[in-house]
Amino acid sequence: MSAVQKLIGVLVLAGLLIAGAAGGAWKVQDWRYGKQLAEQAAQHGETLNRLNLAAAARQQAEQEKRLVLEQQLQTSDQTHHRALTDAQRDQSRIRDRLATADLRLSVLLDAQDSAAGCSVPAAPGAGGVVHGATRARLDPAHAQRIIGITDDGDQGLIALQACQAYVRALTR
Repeated sequence: MSAVQKLIGVLVLAGLLIAGAAGGAWKVQDWRYGKQLAEQAAQHGETLNRLNLAAAARQQAEQEKRLVLEQQLQTSDQTHHRALTDAQRDQSRIRDRLATADLRLSVLLDAQDSAAGCSVPAAPGAGGVVHGATRARLDPAHAQRIIGITDDGDQGLIALQACQAYVRALTR
């Protein structure tokens, strides 16, 4: 072998050693970056897991609040329904008593009012057993209409109270 061939062989061998060393360096760098990427992926996964747990806890808390609110509204609805039913029953009882003449409605008369054109005495007579202000009985048909009006008013007030309780429950 000539010296030139030996030199070329040494150069080729040196080139192969340098290429192998460079490839090894790339391999080591690849392992190091792979390890860093794996650590970042693990940290990212842990962060996502914590966020999911926090979101699930928040959702559970909101569901519990909603359940409590629904129970409060149901209780309030039952209370107002009971009040409405009681008022209707009482009005029906009053109407029945008016129809059977068991109950009579009367109004107070102003004995001082001369424009009323009524000659009802201001004081009861000696033979009367009623003491107090002068009263006049209402016609049963008019009394029924008055009871109907008060019934509508009672139902309106009960409905208003139910609406107010609903709004209060929602704004808490």
